[in-house]
Amino acid sequence: MATPASERADGDAEPAGPLLSLAGIHKRFGQLEVLRGIDLEVKRGEVVCVIGPSGSGKSTLLRCINLLEPPEEGGISLAGRDIFGGPDGGAGESGGDVDFLRQRVGLVFQQFNLFPHRSALENVAMAPEKVLGHSREEARRGAAELLDRVGLGDKLGEYPERLSGGQQQRVAIARALAMGPQLMLFDEVTSALDPELVKEVLDVIRELVAEGMTMIVVTHEIGFARDVGDRVVFLDEGLIVEQGPPAQVLDDPREERTKRFLGLVLER
Repeated sequence: MATPASERADGDAEPAGPLLSLAGIHKRFGQLEVLRGIDLEVKRGEVVCVIGPSGSGKSTLLRCINLLEPPEEGGISLAGRDIFGGPDGGAGESGGDVDFLRQRVGLVFQQFNLFPHRSALENVAMAPEKVLGHSREEARRGAAELLDRVGLGDKLGEYPERLSGGQQQRVAIARALAMGPQLMLFDEVTSALDPELVKEVLDVIRELVAEGMTMIVVTHEIGFARDVGDRVVFLDEGLIVEQGPPAQVLDDPREERTKRFLGLVLER
């Protein structure tokens, strides 16, 4: 099993306060302002489900958190450490901040993004060996444990083309877990799957929820958000329109925009 980031060589005790804090996040692509001032805190062990229409900025939000798309404005802190922003408004003083973040935040994409020329075991073992400096044997042992954990213990030597979409997405989840993240980001991880394969992926996420993993889940599966979320965030046009417990946001939304969105989604 991968070593949790909080137990790595830096060994510092985790500070009090939220695990993740976003303050005034803005993101633009040319003239298009995709995120228009996002303030969000995520507590340790909390599951935040983000819903909203296409083009509302949900995926961009996750990519900003992981600095795959650095914001133009705002601040990001993780585990009490400023990762982006601060007095000079930059992305930390060195690449060490990005390394700190990437080793503690796992991101699973809509598309699986597996290396086609590597087996399931090799896909999962690569980052612990190359990035964390684990021995080949240790990395492969941990990868095998993780693949067994997501129900693929009998697929270690299979290549992506021989796996179903649901199986490939579970390999992608295992690959993200191999870094021992403190926070997992899931970006519409069932959107590319056939309907009959959705459940097997959502079940893996449910198990992570039960184990206390902190996560932000962008999803169009409203029932899933209701079941697993501690908080639901409704995003529209780059702004958080409404947030709160699932029962409040999904069953008794306060904002008219939330009501219209849910009315359309739940009628399908």
